[in-house]
Amino acid sequence: MRKSGALLAFPLLLLFGAPALAHEVRPAFLDIRETAPDAFAVLWKVPAQGRMRLALDARLPRQCIERARPVRSFEGSAYLERWTVDCAGGLRNSQIAIDGLKTTLTEALVRIGYQNGGSEVGRLMPDAPSFTVAGAQTSLEVARTYFLLGVEHIMLGFDHLIFVLALMLLIRDRFMLFKTITAFTVAHSITLAGASLGYFSLPQKPVEATVALSIAFVASELLKARPNEVRLSEAYPWVVAFAFGLLHGFGFSGALKEIGLPQSDVPISLLTFNLGVEAGQIIFVVTALAIAWVARALLVLNTSLARQAIAYGIGTSAMLWFIPRVATMAI
Repeated sequence: MRKSGALLAFPLLLLFGAPALAHEVRPAFLDIRETAPDAFAVLWKVPAQGRMRLALDARLPRQCIERARPVRSFEGSAYLERWTVDCAGGLRNSQIAIDGLKTTLTEALVRIGYQNGGSEVGRLMPDAPSFTVAGAQTSLEVARTYFLLGVEHIMLGFDHLIFVLALMLLIRDRFMLFKTITAFTVAHSITLAGASLGYFSLPQKPVEATVALSIAFVASELLKARPNEVRLSEAYPWVVAFAFGLLHGFGFSGALKEIGLPQSDVPISLLTFNLGVEAGQIIFVVTALAIAWVARALLVLNTSLARQAIAYGIGTSAMLWFIPRVATMAI
């Protein structure tokens, strides 16, 4: 019994801890855009809660001289600094670093946009807080960077993963699970591509709040499930997954819009980011199924009780996301 209790406690602790952890692992973002030869507009965005922010600072190359003091502000859940610099000789072969990154659990994304339409994206990690500007990236390098960004975005997107977990618990038939996950994938791919390319859009804050509600909905369906009663969400889960997948795609596009698509490689960067999201989703599904198989093989569990406990955890986590997301809509 103790083993089964511990097994139930672990996913619940993960679910309840995810909202708090999500704030910690949000990446910082440094956007540098060339506005004239050797002149750049800089945006530095750091995760924040209220008036407190992560102690991270962008360090530009030595030859970069500020034209004016940075304009600082708090917007939503982020701290922003905007300023312009002159960098004699440009940025090529110069080093950009993020001070303070080594002591955090997050990372920083750096995007440099050049006047000729080219761009460069770098991922700075706690164990590698600086990088040397190459001046341009090949299509293969762009593809690799955006693929890894897609994988990382879904693996750190606890709300999206918990939605997938809820669908997995709702569906007993493996073929139906495959069909449902495919419907979710197709749907969010449609809105991810359309929103990223500017064909349509929705305000990001309401989208994020509604994503949380979609998780709460599936959790409630889990709790209402009865052995001899087939609910609409159980009979046609792929319809639910497709409908909510369209919404989740807008959430994915928000992250991609923040990073930006390189003008010279829009199709390949969009495709590989989406493939990265799908790869991360597949890794999560396979891992969850493997854990479930091991648990069934090694432990005697009350399946019904386990589903209920996890459903309550999912629903509670969803509301812990929903309430602050609605609150920020009024700011």
